[in-house]
Amino acid sequence: MNFELSEDQVAIREAVADICREFGDDYWLERDRDGAFPEAFVKAIVDGGWLGVAMPEAYGGAGLGITEAAIVAHAIARSGAGMSGASAIHLNLFGPNPIVVFGNDEQKQRLLPPLIAGRDRACFGVTEPDAGLNTTRLRTRAVRDGDNYVITGRKMWTSTAQTANKILLIVRTTPLEECFKPTEGLSLFYTDLDRERIEVREIEKMGRKAVDSNALFIDELVVPVTDRIGEEGAGWRYLLHGLNPERILIGAEAVGLGQVALERAARYARERVVFDRPIGKNQAIQHPLAENWMQLEAAHLMVHKAASRYDAGQPCGAEANAAKFLGSEAGLAACQRAVLTHGGMGYAREYHVERYLREMMIPVIAPVSQELIKSYIAEQVLGQEKSY
Repeated sequence: MNFELSEDQVAIREAVADICREFGDDYWLERDRDGAFPEAFVKAIVDGGWLGVAMPEAYGGAGLGITEAAIVAHAIARSGAGMSGASAIHLNLFGPNPIVVFGNDEQKQRLLPPLIAGRDRACFGVTEPDAGLNTTRLRTRAVRDGDNYVITGRKMWTSTAQTANKILLIVRTTPLEECFKPTEGLSLFYTDLDRERIEVREIEKMGRKAVDSNALFIDELVVPVTDRIGEEGAGWRYLLHGLNPERILIGAEAVGLGQVALERAARYARERVVFDRPIGKNQAIQHPLAENWMQLEAAHLMVHKAASRYDAGQPCGAEANAAKFLGSEAGLAACQRAVLTHGGMGYAREYHVERYLREMMIPVIAPVSQELIKSYIAEQVLGQEKSY
């Protein structure tokens, strides 16, 4: 059992960190103010070849695993870019995974290289206004019409749809009442985001202004059968191959954001002098920061355990969910403590920790609630009856 990164993995972390150093605090503060998508940052990540870190070499990727993708995501958030930086490339790190696993050769050759090269930008249409986390109850419908499907419905909280030209969509191809189980009758599509058929409305939100979140209104979107991933009706099973990696990456990003917040808090505690002594000399300041460090380290270990199990082809649902839960809990605690350590200046935008706290609410809330994760662990790991 080895808890250290390999030389190659350390090299990945340092290479990504080098790119991130070109986009310092001022860059991300300005993006938080003006809401402009961080195009220059994304281009630098693409030029470095990191968008395809977990994609097959045959299609232009690096052929590595979710472990390496988590290292990339963590390094970005850890740099101070936070969720504004991580979310800008988040979907492209894990979203194409169902295509890799279940797509046919033609689809892989057609769809993956433009994503890896950054020529295509994808968004993810899963959540719906009336379904929330109960994905099996989604209502967006695809009706077969010869060699095409016609899709109509709504999606919520779809990130990067303002600039994306592709969309990964899960929809119903068979009405729920005709299915034996609610997980049946769902199909997965990866297709063009046709703005003549999809209205994209941005949702103003608390943080991460630079990476848009949107409500989508889909009106008779025509999608060719060749854009369906795998078999009709098997979309739920395919979707799971993206959900566990997403939870792992979210956990890595939350840990990274918590660590940079902790770093700032510790530095401020050393430098801030009150009553003729640095405030960090007081145990009331020291002890919470020490707890934050321990919580973040423990969460980071779970992230890597989950990623290693996924890459080894082993079941990792419990570990992936735990990584998301522990990472966001530890990250939130660290961000809150960073604001409190700074006192009144923690509320000032120029010290950045208030931005970290606002952005940390994203991994706490999404892509699955902390409460649902606890229910999952209770049922799947501890053998309790389903509570929802």
